[in-house]
Amino acid sequence: MNLFSAFVVWLIIWWLTLFIILPIGIRGQAEEGDILEGSEPGAPHTLDIKKKFIQTTIIGSVLWVLTCLLIVSGIIDWAMLQNLFKR
Repeated sequence: MNLFSAFVVWLIIWWLTLFIILPIGIRGQAEEGDILEGSEPGAPHTLDIKKKFIQTTIIGSVLWVLTCLLIVSGIIDWAMLQNLFKR
């Protein structure tokens, strides 16, 4: 796996991890009893996006290392993936 492929794999894993982590721990304005006028009651009360990005980077990087180890070790290769999706 070359450097560009490794970066692309990391980027895909990072985005998937972000979309999984974003809704975790979010409470709506209606749940908190503090609805701002003109906003949706289901909108997040507080969103600590910096914390979410840090969590995403840590978890995504760990998953990326595991994925790269599987690819570099030969456990997963293109021929296996082609046979898996070939019908």
